[in-house]
Amino acid sequence: MKRPAQRLLYEQVAPKLYHTCRRYLRHPHEVEDVLAETCFIILTKIGQLKEVQAFEGWAKRIAVHECLAYLKKKTSFAVHMDEQAVAHMPDDNTPIPMASADLMALVHQLPDGCKTVFNLYVMEGYSHREIAELLGISEGTSKSQLSFSRKKLQEMVQTFYDQSLQRHEQSR
Repeated sequence: MKRPAQRLLYEQVAPKLYHTCRRYLRHPHEVEDVLAETCFIILTKIGQLKEVQAFEGWAKRIAVHECLAYLKKKTSFAVHMDEQAVAHMPDDNTPIPMASADLMALVHQLPDGCKTVFNLYVMEGYSHREIAELLGISEGTSKSQLSFSRKKLQEMVQTFYDQSLQRHEQSR
């Protein structure tokens, strides 16, 4: 592939892949490193792609795989359970209006293993079996990390809502 075509391809795919990588990695410099590696792999293996229509999904799978490889090198996917936080979960399931950027900021506060399982299951649509194979954990661990992630996010959303309500009441 010629240099101008590579540049055009990069400009088309990099912003979308950046957001995919950002869901898994905490720091922008990590995202940039993994994105660079992802784009290199895409450019070197593009000849293996059989259907042009499948490009975006293929590129996204490479990005997710590279994020997981980075996380495996960096951290262990041990189960992280904050028993006290789970015990004090609010029971109210009232929907709370929230900007997606605020919600993603809360997802980034989850422990790496939980955040990764949450992203793979909720955002990417992987099954617990697929997650277990990708991460080298059991299906039960995947399920418990997803459950913990959901409960922890409910708690964080409730805190976010309570703080927003307090700010609103103080501004009156």
